[in-house]
Formats: sequence, C-alpha cells, structure tokens
Amino acid sequence: MPRPNPIRLLIADDHLVVRMGLRSMIDTQPCMVVVAEAANGREAIELFREHKPDIALMDLRMPVMGGVEATIAIREEFPEARVIVLTTYDGDENIYRALRAGAMAYLLKDIPRGEFLDDVRAVYSGHYCIPPAVAARLAQRMPYSELSSRELEVLKLIVEGLSNKEIGSALTISESTVKNHVNSILGKLRVNDRTQAATMALRRGIVMLD
Repeated sequence: MPRPNPIRLLIADDHLVVRMGLRSMIDTQPCMVVVAEAANGREAIELFREHKPDIALMDLRMPVMGGVEATIAIREEFPEARVIVLTTYDGDENIYRALRAGAMAYLLKDIPRGEFLDDVRAVYSGHYCIPPAVAARLAQRMPYSELSSRELEVLKLIVEGLSNKEIGSALTISESTVKNHVNSILGKLRVNDRTQAATMALRRGIVMLD
C-alpha cells in the first residue's frame, strides 16, 4: 500500500514500453505513485496542469512538442515544478538546453534502478542530480561560443546536406551571407569544414535529425 503522501509522478515519453517500464518500477515503491502518463510534450503540460505532480519525468524527443519546450512551458506556469529529464541523448547541447529550461536532473535511461529511485527522492527533496558522466559532457560545451539563431538555422541546413546556394534560397539571404555564417560556425565549433561541423552538431545535440 502506498504511504499517505507518496511522491506523485507524471511520466512523459512517446514510447509505451518505456512508460510501462517506469510505471512498473515506480509501483514497487510504497513512497511513489504514477498519477499520469503523457505521450508528448503538449499532453505533459495539460496533465501537469490537471494533476500537479511532485515530479515530471520528461523524455527529450517526443512528437508534437519536445521535452525542453514542455519543461519551459510547465516552469513558466508553475515556477516550483520539478522536472527530471530521462533520455537516451547525452549530447552536451541537449544537457545544457534541458538544465537551462529548468530541469533539476538529467538522467540517461540506462541508469541503474537504485540510482534512479535515489535521484527521484533527491529531486523531491529539492536537490539537483547531474551524474558525473553527464557533467563531463556538459563541461565540453563551455569552451564554445554561442551560435546565433541564424547560425543555428544555417547549421541545421548544412546537416541536411544543402549547399550554400540552397541555404541562401531557403533562408532568403545571399550566398555570400551564407558563406559568412558558415565561416563563423566553423570558428565557433573549432572545426575545419562543413562535414566536421555537421558531425559535431549531431554528436553534441546542437542539431537533432527528425
């Protein structure tokens, strides 16, 4: 039987098997209970508003709305909301965006069961939980300069394989302006060419393919 005041959790993940696995694990804990499940970020916001859980377990990549966007929206409406990102993506940009959005923990889905449950309790108590491996990936981000919103648009199109001319047409800017953005991107990422830039963008989670 659950305790009178268990930790109330919302699970947001687009994979049913993941939600079932988390619920099954949480159901073994008398001090925890799952109050709602969402299959995308928009549902997570609606269900958070309805149930006001103590903690939301948030996947990063979901249809309709992703975990970072959902976390931002929830935290804007409920500033004291506690969110744990639970994902397979360990790129440093993913970590940075999630923590900047207000997540209190960034956990990978291969985390040991006992560690996961301990982290849930810790976040419930108001503590931040960043495993050493995740913190190390985040530290990799620090030496790099921020990419501007336009540079991010250009980088995404580079990853998609578009030429400078095609990028210029897509963004309605001149080819020479695109070249300037590309040169700036290469400098900020500290790489030598477009291929390296695309590889790093995917590895670090700066750009995520649909």
